[in-house]
Amino acid sequence: MELNEDSCLGGLPCNRKYFGRDSIVCVCNSTYCDTHDPVSLPPAGFFIKYESSKTGKRLAQSQGTFQDRTFMPDTVLVLEPTQRYQIVKGFGGSVTDAASINILSLTPDTQNNLLRSYFSEDGIEYNVIRIPMASCDFSMRLYTYDDWPNDYELKHFSLAEEDVKMKIPIVHRAKAMSKKPISLFASPWTSPIWMKTNKDWKGKGSLMGEAGNKIHKAWANYFIRFLDEYAKRNLTFWGLTAENEPTAGLVANYPFQCLGFTPEQQRDFIALDLGPALVNSSHKDIRLIILDDNRVHLPHWAKVVLGEDSQAARYVHGIGVHWYLDFIAPIDDTVGLTHEMFPDYFLLSTENCAGAQFWERDVILGDWDRGNRYSRSILANLNHNVIGWMDWNLALDLEGGPNWVKNYVDSPIIVDVASDTFYKQPMFYHMAHFSKFIPEGSQRIGLSTTQKFLACSLEHVALIRPDGAAVVVVLNRSAKSISFGLSDMKGLIVTEIPPNSIQTYLWRRE
Repeated sequence: MELNEDSCLGGLPCNRKYFGRDSIVCVCNSTYCDTHDPVSLPPAGFFIKYESSKTGKRLAQSQGTFQDRTFMPDTVLVLEPTQRYQIVKGFGGSVTDAASINILSLTPDTQNNLLRSYFSEDGIEYNVIRIPMASCDFSMRLYTYDDWPNDYELKHFSLAEEDVKMKIPIVHRAKAMSKKPISLFASPWTSPIWMKTNKDWKGKGSLMGEAGNKIHKAWANYFIRFLDEYAKRNLTFWGLTAENEPTAGLVANYPFQCLGFTPEQQRDFIALDLGPALVNSSHKDIRLIILDDNRVHLPHWAKVVLGEDSQAARYVHGIGVHWYLDFIAPIDDTVGLTHEMFPDYFLLSTENCAGAQFWERDVILGDWDRGNRYSRSILANLNHNVIGWMDWNLALDLEGGPNWVKNYVDSPIIVDVASDTFYKQPMFYHMAHFSKFIPEGSQRIGLSTTQKFLACSLEHVALIRPDGAAVVVVLNRSAKSISFGLSDMKGLIVTEIPPNSIQTYLWRRE
């Protein structure tokens, strides 16, 4: 049974702007931004439902009661709490140079509304931030932290203005707004070019010589220096990836910053240089993540770096994946197989964004389908033991930049500097259905389907939160409304999901 439904219940409503039929963004400025009340569990015997839809609902909240099982809908999703899977780390996005430039281009009150939208209790409560180590394609210039040739001792190592004046202050503001701890992880795109075979920022190039030599040692120490400098500014890191997209630097004419590693080279660099450097530093508890590249490279990459004879495996904690080639790499054959082979290493989806393929438009304002793609990917990843899912840039401009090679893409928040406003895209609310309701420490459980008819097109996941509450996310990408039940020990929720919508259900189990 469903009781009241009210879009305004639970916060300030979306200030809608249409970019075509059903292409809706929520507009925020210095004086107004939609909000979502902190999550509070309903009384025993009740559930809360949050719904977002192509037709314009944005986390609309309603409450209902459990029924006895006298009437069973055709499709019932049954919680299986004895089937326990991965513990979730969380959800978030990246503080790139571009994201920082866009955020800081707004007036202070608008900046705060943007950061609160992501990190506060009346926002969507992101709890993980990825930070590039020095420049990437979403930078305005090419730099590393030591562009002095042959400075093997890293005497000239120093953070950039982009770190000190933009990224670090933004992360501190995010942390101050958040009720939850925020975990940081860092990823490098390129080493200083004097360390590279091709002496260039981009294109095909790797570290000179072999693992264990003075260049590899200097590059490993560069990571430590980065962590030291951030620690001096009161930011410590939960994790570190060994290299962003290591296969990019194996490609001739690759268009932006990269550093090539084969899996064998990554294994040896970690075994001989990076692993020992971390263990012998004050950052020995940091989680080291390999791959950080498209999942098409799995399970081969993991077999090489973590296999039986590997001297690197002892230093590694997790495996990072990007979504850009998912369409040629089924999740079962890549992520699924890797988890079966290496269950002791976590899997984390470290970078995802829409509009990245050359045939796609960069920014599409109000595009519901891009939100669907986020939710589909998050659901598939959660259902294959992945512990978290990271969006790419937290905010981009109307063009999808700035980006020094014009590799423009989309973002859940698009900034319109000229009018001191920003647009919250459908992708933002799709992220919200997970990030706000699945806190760190939640554990995925089984969710089985019983149905009278074939082919139910719902996609879903179930978890138990640290407070013992159940959370179920259901996505309907079809053009028709689907009635279904949710069965737990409390009884049955009889409900329906409209076409092109996503719902999150929450209830106490004790």
